[in-house]
Amino acid sequence: MFGTDGVRGLANGQLTAELAVDLAVAAAHVLADLGEFEGHRPVAVVGRDTRISGQFLEAAVVAGLASAGVDVLLLGVLPTPGVAYLTDTLGADLGVVLSASHNPMPDNGIKFLARGGKKIDDAVEIAIERRMREDWDRPLGAGVGRVTPYAEALDDYAAHLVRAIDHPLAGLKVVLDCANGAAFESGPRALEDAGATVWAIHANPDGLNINDGCGSTHLDSLRATVLEHGAHAGFALDGDADRCLAVDHEGNVVDGDQILAILALALHETGRLAKNTVVATVMSNLGFVRAMRKAGVGVRQTKVGDRYVLEAMNISGYTLGGEQSGHVILSEYATTGDGTLTALHLLERMATTGRSLQELAGVMTRLPQVLVNVPDVDKERTDLDGVVAAAVAEEEALLGESGRVLLRPSGTEPLVRVMVEAATAEQAREVAERLAGVVRARLSL
Repeated sequence: MFGTDGVRGLANGQLTAELAVDLAVAAAHVLADLGEFEGHRPVAVVGRDTRISGQFLEAAVVAGLASAGVDVLLLGVLPTPGVAYLTDTLGADLGVVLSASHNPMPDNGIKFLARGGKKIDDAVEIAIERRMREDWDRPLGAGVGRVTPYAEALDDYAAHLVRAIDHPLAGLKVVLDCANGAAFESGPRALEDAGATVWAIHANPDGLNINDGCGSTHLDSLRATVLEHGAHAGFALDGDADRCLAVDHEGNVVDGDQILAILALALHETGRLAKNTVVATVMSNLGFVRAMRKAGVGVRQTKVGDRYVLEAMNISGYTLGGEQSGHVILSEYATTGDGTLTALHLLERMATTGRSLQELAGVMTRLPQVLVNVPDVDKERTDLDGVVAAAVAEEEALLGESGRVLLRPSGTEPLVRVMVEAATAEQAREVAERLAGVVRARLSL
């Protein structure tokens, strides 16, 4: 039931109100059994993005929690990192986010956060699934939970974001694409309160237009607006604002690897990069790894998914990690990726160095990267097939140190992803297509 980032599906299709109630009740029971509620009346905070389905799913989750004796603070529309922040600062035992992130509007999702605002462990997710729809003794009378709106949620979160930087952003002109999502208010406010001049686009959600031709997966309107206003930079969030991509003053895309490189060097220079290491995934561009090596910064690589980046950071105490997709975790300030926080720190780096985003991003040279998805294959056999392994080894030998190959089963779809980096885009494409042909021939269902 749980994927790499909570439970997602078509709202009112796979993800129904009944399922939301059952998940909330099961989560309350599991946390109670783990001793999370001992000695006090349990409290949960619940926030959502702007999808119209978030309204009935919020009501269902709240009903489940309150029926299980959990008091609920309603945060309203707030980014995932905002819910995580308030889970921590309000001392809540549980945080719940209703969002499907960058997915299309008809989808939605339910994500649980543990005390402190951290994602719950895989073991807890498994326990929640096992406890679904079990018989239980329902609290009565004063034992049921109370539901209270928390009106200060937006103010508290925006103020936290501004406090996360030390240098004012006066003089910087910025475009922020809010994806008609959860940060449509908090994002522009935080940037403006930090001193920047802000043009907010796609900041008029109607419940139906989240991620619709906008946000971190559609950068054309951001580029155009940056050029129109002569802005110093532009930033694009996704629906729940836990990721951020950027464009420079000429409209060139600055991806998650480049963002991570900029922030890693900033922390490295000030001695705040824990263990002098940044955490990235195996999908990070080889140019990023080379740039970090040249600067004397170590790179710890994990499986794809911000939960694995977070896991490595939490276990080893690293302060910076992220993904090419724009999930960047600054653990000094947040327990999860935060797109607005990322934008603020990039702007602060621009303000303190006097350098443009384009100059800062030039610290690394991206190798041409080609990704080919091979559908309708038995992805479970990817690492077991000798012919596929031999083909990969042969191509890697031909590329040498000028490139690399990564074959990866998708975590959510019946397909295998073939990623190749090489000295030229043409070479990367040729290698990727050859390997995709081998995967297709060997692993087709």
